[in-house]
Amino acid sequence: MSHQHHHHHEQEPAACHAHGDCCHHGHEAHSHHHHDHDEGSPRHRLRLILIAAALLAVAIFIEKTCHLAMWQLLIIYGVPYLIVGRETLEEAYEGLASGDAMNEHFLMSVATIGALAIGFLPGADNQFAEAVFVMLFFQVGELFEGYAEGKSRASIAHLMDIRPDVAHVESGGTVGDVKPEEVAPETVIVVRPGEKIPLDGIVIDGQSALNTVALTGESVPRDVAPGDEVVSGCVNLSGVIRVRTTKPFGESTVAKLLDLVENAAARKSRSETFITRFARVYTPVVVAGAVVLALVPPLLSGHFSETFSTWFYRALMFLIVSCPCALVISVPLTFFGGIGGASRRGILIKGASLMDQLAKVQTVVFDKTGTLTEGVFEVEAVHPDTFDSRQLLHLAAHVEHFTTHPIGIALRNAFPNEATDGCEVSQVEEIAGQGVRAVVDGKVVCVGNTKMMEAVGAQWHDCTHVGTIIHVAVNGTYAGHIVINDRVKDDSLEAVGRLREMGVENTVMLTGDRRQVADDVARRLGISQCHAELLPGDKVAQVERLLHEKADGTFLAFVGDGINDAPVLARADVGIAMGALGSDAAIEAADVVLMDDQPSKIPVAIALARRTLAIARQNVWVAIGVKVAVLALATLGLGNMALAVFADVGVTVLAVLNAMRAQA
Repeated sequence: MSHQHHHHHEQEPAACHAHGDCCHHGHEAHSHHHHDHDEGSPRHRLRLILIAAALLAVAIFIEKTCHLAMWQLLIIYGVPYLIVGRETLEEAYEGLASGDAMNEHFLMSVATIGALAIGFLPGADNQFAEAVFVMLFFQVGELFEGYAEGKSRASIAHLMDIRPDVAHVESGGTVGDVKPEEVAPETVIVVRPGEKIPLDGIVIDGQSALNTVALTGESVPRDVAPGDEVVSGCVNLSGVIRVRTTKPFGESTVAKLLDLVENAAARKSRSETFITRFARVYTPVVVAGAVVLALVPPLLSGHFSETFSTWFYRALMFLIVSCPCALVISVPLTFFGGIGGASRRGILIKGASLMDQLAKVQTVVFDKTGTLTEGVFEVEAVHPDTFDSRQLLHLAAHVEHFTTHPIGIALRNAFPNEATDGCEVSQVEEIAGQGVRAVVDGKVVCVGNTKMMEAVGAQWHDCTHVGTIIHVAVNGTYAGHIVINDRVKDDSLEAVGRLREMGVENTVMLTGDRRQVADDVARRLGISQCHAELLPGDKVAQVERLLHEKADGTFLAFVGDGINDAPVLARADVGIAMGALGSDAAIEAADVVLMDDQPSKIPVAIALARRTLAIARQNVWVAIGVKVAVLALATLGLGNMALAVFADVGVTVLAVLNAMRAQA
């Protein structure tokens, strides 16, 4: 993966180019070789700032005590200036050379070189100290930015820690170490306790518990035994397991997730592109404004030579203040931090533009099975007529002992010890479209639907519960019925409630299930619209309809567990795949991937996006507000260089600190 090294530098505005990449992906990540002398690393930058600050103090002392000529002073101040400003000057030069002249490095360079030159004008005070000071302060701002970006990079890198280094491949009785990239599917690998699982596969031998926290954010370990699927990136905790791999490394869960996160920053947010556009128009306007400010008032005053230095100074201040670093830096950083903060909670957001949309979601469409419900049947109620409820379950479980039907499995699970209680079961036969009949301890027991009851002449009656009703007859006499339902997830109710509190009025449930069952679930959860008995194609049609109905400027999110939901996930404004650890199609098609099965993560994701957007907005307004105020002062001649620098760097530092809140 190391070829995707600077995964967000290419697309960022000029502000972000200077920083050394802090997290070398791939194998290097584990050797942690952060060189101290790494160009642009915060530590390196801090060292330069401290040296230059000391030399600046010395230069000021020399100027105050010795009477030196102007050019001698220039040399003394030039040393700290070049130490701290070399990188900025280089960036400005590169910008000019590549035709991207209007970046903030260019503005800073022009302003400081101007300040160095102003002392040679007639009737002007020298501004050498100010020039160095401006550069120093600018570097302090860059230092903060580098640190903040390193932090949000690290919070995304923690996901990168899931990258395994090696696979122990078993062949011919020996175990050899191979790079995960080189392991073919259907190879047997050995995973020892404490190691990461390198590739997706199926356990063929051994039992263990897996820590999935890096993938799902879920701290409870998952137990695995032979026959269970395991996903790359989990850490094996307790036992040695042998795994038969099912996919090559490039298609394994880890590779897909790494790829997702790598490319998240590439999908630009609308607010972000706004800033890039803004800088393109803004900078030339500012430079032109500064030139006008330097030349027009002195020309109008009629005393050009006396007043020029004053206005030239004001124009330089104007340049410094108008530098848009706070904007250029803080907005991408805010989105980057937001994506990092979400990833720590097991929520992968595939790009900054989705933050925008997620924050403005007003319609949430849920798939029912596997999203709001567990997708697993279980016994909800037992209503016996002639037996007690335990006996009724016991008989039904015996009859269903050999079936693979989900309903049979639910009955067996409800009476787990039926295999050991010594009852004799014989003559088991499945009757298509009706149910199962068997002889248990000499009694003929029929377990099935109403057709079956009518076939044996049992007087069945209906049930007030909604769900799948399984009737039981013994020797032709009605014995009662058992209600089986797909269990609603524990936090579905909380998820829908939270969404309503957050002002998401429209919640819709789509399902292929029977209308009666669907309406019951919708009523219990407080969902506002429910459409049942849909085929997969109908789901897309329903989402199309809802997309037409929604208000302008709002977005529609579809939440599915993804096995058959890929087309709908792709169609919605924001496709949210839940518990997508297993389903590749969902990870591909979705915009937001919730790594575990909890619907309550949906309101969390929306809240995070809203907060990130709010922080970005605060940064934009504060930066513009302070700039306008200081520009007004500068033009009136009330400000000085120090104020100008503070306005610029101070706002940048504030904006960066504010942007870091997005990670929390």
